[in-house]
Amino acid sequence: MNDFFATDFTNPWHFTLFTLTTFVIIFFRYLFISGVYHYVFYKLFRDRFKKRVINFKPKEIRQFRTEIIRSAITSFIFALSGTILLILWQGGYTGIYLKWSAYPLWYLPVSLLLAMLIHETYYYWLHRWMHRPKIYRLVHKWHHDSIETTSFTAFSFHPIESILQALMIPVLIIFLPMHLSVLLLFLIIMTISATINHAGIEIYPAFFNKHWLGQWIIGATHHDLHHKQFRYNFGLYFTFWDRWMKTESPKSDEWFEKHAKN
Repeated sequence: MNDFFATDFTNPWHFTLFTLTTFVIIFFRYLFISGVYHYVFYKLFRDRFKKRVINFKPKEIRQFRTEIIRSAITSFIFALSGTILLILWQGGYTGIYLKWSAYPLWYLPVSLLLAMLIHETYYYWLHRWMHRPKIYRLVHKWHHDSIETTSFTAFSFHPIESILQALMIPVLIIFLPMHLSVLLLFLIIMTISATINHAGIEIYPAFFNKHWLGQWIIGATHHDLHHKQFRYNFGLYFTFWDRWMKTESPKSDEWFEKHAKN
């Protein structure tokens, strides 16, 4: 482990090796989580969104192929971001720390929540900007090519959009102290959340959108409406920006109640 931290990742060989290794981890994590989620939850919730159950028709196979190719590109860009983050960390430019005693234990969940709230804010306004007509045609349309989303849509972005998303984490970590384990958990949450939101199958219970906490959490129905209506539901994890900015779809509650019933 000490040898790893002592490695000079600005060296082209080490930079390339670490980036490719990280790419394999990110891409196969995406394939694993998306594949398991697709299989397990489509089996458990076949009665929800029956029309969304994938039957691997030619059109659906083409969509899967496109999504996986685009997701591979996104995974590589995220890997580059990870290598840059590592170099910044080694240079002492980030708030990443390893010693549990560096901050109080209560700060661990607080730092995770802060990271998610900051990320939510960045993504919401970036997302709205990407829906400006010229930007949309150039950048965001790739993602919206998947009108009927699946768990494999989660990373299906244009390279420019992938770069804009990847920039957030290194910049965030420069200013926000986070334990390395919390950062890794944050990255896993990002992947799982994206998978849930794009799967097209509502896994939350029927009362969830009325619950004091559930009403602030984005699920498959909420984001599915975004892919169909375009002008609503721009959030990432939470609904608060959509509610404050009046961009939550008027159909959100109706669709949730309809599709969350067993």
